[in-house]
Amino acid sequence: MGKTIAVIGALDTKGEELRFVKEEIERRGHKVLLIDTSVIDEPLIPPDIPSTEVAEAGGSSLAALRERRDRGEAMKVMAKGAAVVVTRLYQAGKIDGILGMGGSAGTAVGTAAMRALPVGFPKVMVSTVAAGDTRGYVGTKDITMIPSVVDISGINRISRQIFTRAAGAICGMVEVEVRPGADKPMIAASMFGNSTKAVEHGRAILEKAGYEVLVFHATGVGGSTMESLVAEGYFDGIFDITTTEWADEVCGGVMSAGPNRGDAAARRGIPQVIAPGCVDMVNFWAPSTVPEKYRNRQLYEWNPNVTLMRTNVEENIEIGRRLAEKANASTGPVAFLLPLRGVSLLDSPGNPFWNPEADQACFRAIKENVKPGIHVEEIDCNLNDPEFAERAAALLLEMLQKKA
Repeated sequence: MGKTIAVIGALDTKGEELRFVKEEIERRGHKVLLIDTSVIDEPLIPPDIPSTEVAEAGGSSLAALRERRDRGEAMKVMAKGAAVVVTRLYQAGKIDGILGMGGSAGTAVGTAAMRALPVGFPKVMVSTVAAGDTRGYVGTKDITMIPSVVDISGINRISRQIFTRAAGAICGMVEVEVRPGADKPMIAASMFGNSTKAVEHGRAILEKAGYEVLVFHATGVGGSTMESLVAEGYFDGIFDITTTEWADEVCGGVMSAGPNRGDAAARRGIPQVIAPGCVDMVNFWAPSTVPEKYRNRQLYEWNPNVTLMRTNVEENIEIGRRLAEKANASTGPVAFLLPLRGVSLLDSPGNPFWNPEADQACFRAIKENVKPGIHVEEIDCNLNDPEFAERAAALLLEMLQKKA
């Protein structure tokens, strides 16, 4: 029995291309639900969900958008409306996958709808901007971006191949059945290259205790993704011992996860063990990208594409304050574990970022700002020493067992 695939796009300008994709999907035995996001002109082919409905779901009307002729406003309304419409269809069990097609505006609208859908739901976007930094479109969801190679303007010997493969991709996604596994309660863990030993050792302990541990690379996107999945209720505990994204947020580095990092766990009351892991370093790309104001700071070339800057005392005070602030908002149990012999591989005795004064500034800020009742414990080892991971895992398991 065929599945139902939502196909979304502006039918006033991409009608020919969307018709082609629709026919390719139907040729493979599946149904298509066509969602129109046009604003300016009438659709070239009849939609199942007209743009009037999308605009209304976005809080306006198509007539008003046409009258104002403000492209920026129209895209915001249609993006919001597309997300609402697609969410309703998903919740009603009316769609099994979604495919979008467009240029920069069409991609913004189509991926806004896709980001409203859960991880694991099939999502394909054929786009003229599917190259370079697509974070603004993909966000924290599993959207498959397919470069259109040529502009989405008619069917030709190149676009015919791209569109056909895209239709085949979404059909394959909806047809495949995900095999069930022996699912266990899940823990989210944050990791960086400079904290890998700690996280891997802690993960082994937690998995032995009967948990499944999902590790997120603390590169900004990783922290944001972890945040979104925590908000969706995937996790029972947080092994957040790599909070380096706060160093980037405070100092303007390239791997910040934003000011809301940690909010989801606090709201949901999920047990957390937090450490200031790798807050000794701020990330920039190649050395030439380091801002002028930081050129005289202590820098370390981690690889040809990543340059690390050692955080100073003032920055560590602010990082510690923010970590405490996020913990204070939690409705569940929280514990801090502070490694007195360094917060990363580079920040250990004899290594380039070893700076006990800066570390202690962060530790003091945490201790001075946390509310009563939050456990704060110092341990005389480096973050990557086995005893640190063992104690962090023990603290989290103790909180999980009490909550159970």
